[in-house]
This record gives sequence, structure tokens and C-alpha cells, in this order.
Amino acid sequence: MSSELLQAIEALGREKGIDKEVVISALEDAMAAAARRVLHSQEAFVGHFNRETGEMSLARIKQVMEGEEVENPLTQLPLEEARQTHSGCEPGDIIEFPLEATPYMGRIAAQQAKQVLTQKIREAEREIIYKEYKDRVGTIINGVVKRTEKRNVIVDVGRTEALLPVSEQCRGERFLQSDRIRALIIEVRENTKGSQIILSRASKDFVAKLFEAEVPEIYDGTVIIRYIAREPGERTKIAVMSRDKDIDPIGACIGMRGMRVQAVTRELRGEKIDIIPYKEDLSDFVKASLAPATVTRVQIVDNEARRMEVIVPEDQLSLTIGKRGQNIRLAGILVGWELDVKSEEAKKQEILAAMSSMMGGGEEPTEGGSEEEPYEEGTAPEEGYEESEPDVHIHGVPAKVMAELAARGWAEPEALAGVSDEDLRGIPGLGPKTLEAIRSWAQVGPAEEGE
Repeated sequence: MSSELLQAIEALGREKGIDKEVVISALEDAMAAAARRVLHSQEAFVGHFNRETGEMSLARIKQVMEGEEVENPLTQLPLEEARQTHSGCEPGDIIEFPLEATPYMGRIAAQQAKQVLTQKIREAEREIIYKEYKDRVGTIINGVVKRTEKRNVIVDVGRTEALLPVSEQCRGERFLQSDRIRALIIEVRENTKGSQIILSRASKDFVAKLFEAEVPEIYDGTVIIRYIAREPGERTKIAVMSRDKDIDPIGACIGMRGMRVQAVTRELRGEKIDIIPYKEDLSDFVKASLAPATVTRVQIVDNEARRMEVIVPEDQLSLTIGKRGQNIRLAGILVGWELDVKSEEAKKQEILAAMSSMMGGGEEPTEGGSEEEPYEEGTAPEEGYEESEPDVHIHGVPAKVMAELAARGWAEPEALAGVSDEDLRGIPGLGPKTLEAIRSWAQVGPAEEGE
């Protein structure tokens, strides 16, 4: 019998993944609880298991107290009385009084012992599972769908079950019993019912981990994922860069014949993925983030509010915005700025309206210029050029030339000092007379010119 008990303890430990000593400790507690029930006593008992013979023994235990501090004689013992049998004891020590014979365990007592043993083993198993999975937060785990409860998916991950809430599922995903599933561990909770593992397939970190698993260059740190913007189940934009100038980060993520990115797309059940190169220059990064649309110009509107204006050709407007504004929205999340997209024609009309208001005219100027400020002969602007609202005015310089100077950041004397005549002649509508007026103004300055 003793040998069988030892074998049963070892088998239980292997099955539950629990140390044998934890099972023995649980058995000792169960025997002590059963003894209290059999003997109908309020005394405290402790069980001992002999690891060599497999025999169980029980003992009463009492705590040594100063004589006047004894409140419960069943569990406490005065110091003077304790020293009669244990001469070296001190207050606070625990003294054991072995039972001469182990009491007979009836059916009810044995059932109680079984309940205590089961509870202790569950607590130990729960603690082991919590310690194991709390260190795996942020990693992908494989499992099998066990059941669905109010669209929350219960996943069997081996030793325990995990929860995939509705909020962490991608749009349109449906899971059937016995389906295999991969998800990201985002949280491990410990409660009275046991450890609860929370999974996610909607997290942007899930996409990052999928690429890490498929792309060796990301796994070893040669290619870095800088930013990710995602609308789960529909579209993801991922910005990558390479630490090695000889490795193309886009090509590494796509793989030969697109095998790597296709593997991620299959796991995400057809979700579209845009892989773009990370740029240090903000303007270039914004243009890249709006791919596949072509962007003409990007300018900051409000630096503090992080608002930016994107100018695109008329035929690129709908592509830039995307379906239900998805492309411009994801690009804004990726770069961390609020993006306002406008067509070239809309921006031109906006500038013309602002110029008309500043000039005090009731009519909107035409594209070729007004009668008061004509372009010099041979300096008519090219078709499609853009204007910005001028902040200053120079005598003898047409408003549209001023608008172009303002757009290029040359509307101040200090800025013009570093601009060559050749660059200035590249402005539509700027001829020799206008160039002379601009240079005179830059030397004199706006304050002296008005005197």
C-alpha cells in the first residue's frame, strides 16, 4: 500500500506538472483536516508523510505561550507546562504530541480529505500556470478552439484555457469548434477561479510578431519595425527600416515572390498590408505613408496641434483618401500627425480667394494675373503651378510672384540673401524688372522702404 501511494504521488506530480513535494504537502494537510473531523476536536493537527516508507502519521500541535497569554488551551500551552516535557522550548515554539494510533477514516472523513487534497493541488497548479504564462505576455501562442460563449472564444492552449474576447477579434472573423488558432498573449490575470489568459488577434503587436516569425531579418534586429497603424481585419500600414545599408527592408518583408508577406496575410485572413520605408524627413515619411497615392506637396499647418496639409493632383484625391477615409486615416496614425488632404485646384482657389480678400477687390483674380499687376513679357507662369498666401508686399512685384516667394519661404530679406538670381528667375512671372525690385527691397528692408 505504501509503495502504491508513493507511485500515485509521483504519477500525479508528472500529470499536473507539479513538484512531488507540493503533492505530499497537500496530502499532509488533507490528513490533518480529516483527523479533526473524525476526532470531533477543535485541536490543531499536523500530518507527516514518510518519504522512505510511504507511511502517514498524525500529531496534535500546540503553541507555547506565557502563562497569562494562554487564551485557548486546545491550541496553546503554558510555558511552565511545556518545559516539563520539552525543557528547551521558548514562547512561540510549536510542540507536537504524536497520536499513538492513526484514527480510522470513515467515508465522510475520506471525502473531506479528498476535497482538501484536490483544492491544494488546484491552487498549486494555478500558481504554476500563472508563473509560466505571465512571462509569455507579448508572444504568440497556438491553440484549438474549444467552445464559443457569447462570441467570446475559449481556446485550449494545452495545460489550461485562454480567452479571446470579442473586442480582440478582427472584424468578420468566425471560429468553429476544433479550429486551430494563433493569437497574441496580452494579459494574464490571477483570480479566485484560477489564472485567466487573455488573447488578441486585433492588436497591432500581433502583426509585428507575425512578421518577426516570418522574416529572419526582423527577428535578428537587422530590419526594424518603427511604426504600425492597423484597422483589424481590413488594412495595416507598417513602416520599416534597415540597420544594414545593403539590405532592403521592403524586400526582406515581402520575401521571394511575396511568400513572407503572403504568409502573414493568410494568417490575418486576407487583411491588406502596406509595407512602406521609414524616412527621417517628416515630409518624405508622410508621402511614403500615403502610398499608393502620389503626393505633390506637404506643409505643416499647426506645429503644436500636429496638423499637416497634403496637396495632391486631382486624379489622386480619392486614392489618397481611400475607402471610407481609411488610407489618410491610417497614414495619420502611422506618422502621428493629423493629415488634411486637398487637391491642387482646391488649394489654388483657396489661395486666390485669400489674395482677393487681402487686396480688397470684389472680384477673384484670374490665373493670368490682374490688369494692375501684369506678368512681364516672356515670364508667364507654367500651367499647374501653385501659390501660397503672401505675408508681405513689395512695390513693383505682382501678387502672384509674392505668393510664390511666400510658398518657397523667401518672403523675408534674410531668406532672400541666400537665394541666387538663377533660382529667383525660376519663379513663374518673375522678369528682370521684378528681380531688380526684389533685390532692392531685400537690401533696404520693409521698414526703410515705407519711410
